[in-house]
Order: sequence, then C-alpha cells, then structure tokens
Amino acid sequence: MAKFHAPEIVFGPGSLAELGHCTLRVGARRPFLVTDPGLIEAGWVDEAVGHLRMAGLHPVIWHDVTPNPKDHEIQRAFERYLESGSDVIVGLGGGSCIDAAKGVAILSGNGGRILGYEGVDKVVHPIPPTVMVPSTSGTGADVSQFAVVTDTSQHIKITIISRTLVPEISVIDPRLLTTMPELLNAATGLDALTHGIEAFVSKAHNPLTDNHALQAVGLITRNLLRTQLKPREAEARMAMAQGSLEAGMAFTNAILGATHAMSHQVGGLLDAPHGVVNGVLLPHVIRFNAAEEPHRFVPLAAAAGIDTAGLSALEAAHRLADRARELADQVGVPRGLAGLGVTEDKVATLARTTMKDACLATNPRQARAEDIEALFRAAL
Repeated sequence: MAKFHAPEIVFGPGSLAELGHCTLRVGARRPFLVTDPGLIEAGWVDEAVGHLRMAGLHPVIWHDVTPNPKDHEIQRAFERYLESGSDVIVGLGGGSCIDAAKGVAILSGNGGRILGYEGVDKVVHPIPPTVMVPSTSGTGADVSQFAVVTDTSQHIKITIISRTLVPEISVIDPRLLTTMPELLNAATGLDALTHGIEAFVSKAHNPLTDNHALQAVGLITRNLLRTQLKPREAEARMAMAQGSLEAGMAFTNAILGATHAMSHQVGGLLDAPHGVVNGVLLPHVIRFNAAEEPHRFVPLAAAAGIDTAGLSALEAAHRLADRARELADQVGVPRGLAGLGVTEDKVATLARTTMKDACLATNPRQARAEDIEALFRAAL
C-alpha cells in the first residue's frame, strides 16, 4: 500500500496573483505572513500583500527569519501570531521562511516548544491552514511534511515529520526565482537534486514517488546551470520550478537518506547553507549506498543524461556521483566541507548527531556511526 500526500498546487508565471483567493478559500480573515528582509527588498512581499488586501484580507507581516530558522525565532513569531489574532499562516520565501511558518502553525495547534516535536508524527493535533509561496527552486518545503529547525543550544538541526505539515495550497510562481542570489540558486538546485536521488533509492519509495523523482533529476540536471548563466530566462526557471516541485512531492512521501541526515548536522553546527552541504556530500553518499545495492542508481543515471548502455550498475552509479560533483563545480560549490568550516575534530560529534536524524532511517544501506564518520572525512 502506498500513500501519496500533496497540497493543492497553483503553478505558473503570475500565479502569485491567486494568493488572495487561495488564502481566503481556506478561511483567512487576518493571515499571518512569514517572510524575510530579502523578499521585502525584492518587492515580492509588497505584491503579495497587495493581492491579499484585494481579497479583503488584513495581513500581518513577520519578517524576522534568518537562514536555517532558529528555535527562538519561531517562538517569537508564534507570540506575535497570538498577539495579532491571526488565523491562516502564509509562508513566502525559501525553505527557512516556510519551515518557520510551519513552526508557528505547530505551536498554534499543539502548544509547547518547537524542539519538542522532533521526530515522526509528534504533531498530533490539527494546525491552522497554511498557504506557501516558494521563492527558491529546491527546498520542496512548500509541498512537504517536513520542517527543519535549528536548536541553538545544541547547535544541531532537528527534523519534524508529520502529515499535518503538508500545506493546504502551494502557489508556485517562477517569477520569484529570478531574484535569488547566485549562491542561493545553486544551493537550492542541488538540494532539489538530492531530494530526487534520495527519494528514488529510499527504503520507502513507491511507484507514485519514483516517476516524480526521475522527472525531477532530469529537469534539474538539464536546467540548473542555465539558470546560473541566464538568470532571467523564463524556460529554464519554469523547468527548475517544476523540478523542485516534483522532487518535493517525491521526497515528502518517500522520505530521504544519509545525505540529508548528515547535512542537517553541518547546518546546525555552522549555520552553513543546506543545499551547498548537500552538494558536497551527495557524491560520497551515492558511492557508499551503491557499493551494496547499485541497481536503483541506473535509472537515475539515465535521467541525468548519462548513457548507461554497456555500463554495470555500479559503474552507472559512479558516473551519477561524478555528474553530481560536476554540476556542483559548475555552479560554484566548494569541493569539500573544509571550505565551509568543518574540521576533523568535529567529525565524531557530527556523526553522533547524524545517527539520531530521522532521515537516516530510510537510507537504502544501513550506516553505522563509523560509516558516517568515514563519509564526513572523505568529504572534508
């Protein structure tokens, strides 16, 4: 038996104009808009607020969100949500804004502290309706059952997984992608690529997720570099928006693997860009997983444009790992974790916290702490 959860999706250039109607339909009167200063500067918040007001709504804006959203930021946002008498929660931005918006929703419906919801199915009570508007092409947060939060006391990221976190509506307007900084574009694109690959080989994959994962890998490997070279090109932006969406639908239902479990720890320790860390780790994890069971990587290699004729399954997997590293090089991602500030003395701690991450449970190959340490060292 397979279950497949996804929000209602409004997709295409200009779809931000539907935000007011979408928010009104799920019961809003005073929507709580979670965003960040970069989206305000780019002009998207003004446009979104205009559409909400045209629908007769009275939005409240919260913009104190930083990359890798922090536990205390979510707590403050929730307090403002209560004070303002808001109802529906709108996340406008990248994964950090959307995860912060989900955090507010969790606390509104369930109380307590956000760090208390780490793990699977700990969010047991209904949450307010959520409408998400992604401004990056990679995190998949706008369609997923995941929220990732930084525990600032332990310097780790926690993963919250619950079907209640799948938004009611995702409004995906590729125009918003054109104002991403170059590094963010690279990072989120590599994040989406990792979603597609890890979802396809996950222990929890199924036929419904497989097609989305393969489609995403093809779209991303063909178009990510184009968006770096020609950031205003509409066709490539549309393709990346779709690739991110399909990768998101795949991983929220199939879950992920060791790349994400490890990446979360580096992000929590160093506040490093999540997608950049994924781009460094992914080739190493592909080779690790393929050493035990390479056959699932053959369709992925073909989707990435690799001619697999005459190759063994293991050779195809290694070519895929090489292709992932080549793409990371092309978009300017460091070749090792050392370039992001990871040092040898942190490896044991990173491995220990990785073993507690929920994403490791669906990695296709069982990984012991010493395996994770070896992967971190190889990626330095």
